[in-house]
Amino acid sequence: MQVSQTIEIYLSRLATAQENYRRTAAALGAEKFSGADEVEAFLKNADHKFDYDIYISDEEQECTSVDEITSVFRAFAEDNEDVRVTFTEEEFLNLVDNGCRLTEDSKPRSLVHRDGDLHPAVHVWIIKRRDMGVYVLLQKRADMKDTDPGCYDVSVAGHLSQGNEFRSAAVRETAEELGIKIHGSQLRHIGNLSSHTVTGDIDDNEYVAVYIYREPVDEDGISLQQEEVSEVCWAEVDELLAVMDDEDFPNCIDVRELVMIKKAVF
Repeated sequence: MQVSQTIEIYLSRLATAQENYRRTAAALGAEKFSGADEVEAFLKNADHKFDYDIYISDEEQECTSVDEITSVFRAFAEDNEDVRVTFTEEEFLNLVDNGCRLTEDSKPRSLVHRDGDLHPAVHVWIIKRRDMGVYVLLQKRADMKDTDPGCYDVSVAGHLSQGNEFRSAAVRETAEELGIKIHGSQLRHIGNLSSHTVTGDIDDNEYVAVYIYREPVDEDGISLQQEEVSEVCWAEVDELLAVMDDEDFPNCIDVRELVMIKKAVF
């Protein structure tokens, strides 16, 4: 029994028509497509029928080229019972090149984590000074998280959706996870680092921009994103460093970031 090869196509609602047709042509091994009629002709004249997994970015905005291309594949599947076509809408993440520079390329989040692609992320540490100590706000990851459930972590963490940049992503994630509204100018960038972890089928290869936020926080006004965060608490940095390897303190904190905080504050 012959097993059909599956071709993946990534269509972005934020991309130009030219870019979406370029992506489709590259996935199919064609030189160039200028419109839906050329995609249709290519599929009909192909020597071998493949299966197709088509991923569409989940922004709520119209994109004519996405609609045109998906319509061609739907019609093609209806006319060819031996061809499987699936459509999946999900968040697309920006990618980072080998020089750790943010690129214009994007890819579905699930496939980024499947393939271990280097992608950008942000970490925000909410801190406060008390007496001689520096305290950081820790979040405890929700129990339903795919990675490190129930572990203590950085105050706020998140990926860059396509079209975003680091600082605006940090502002957005802080509002989403903790309900704290901040301005980008209130964030201090203290460095970047690479982080690569593999948990089951998730190959998470990140280039992380690390920020600190030192403004007063209304703790009564914190509103947790329940699917992400179960609780928050304050911890003094030196005390935190002393218990990082303690089995009674489950955490996924990168020690390098705590060192960066100490250098930035003292």
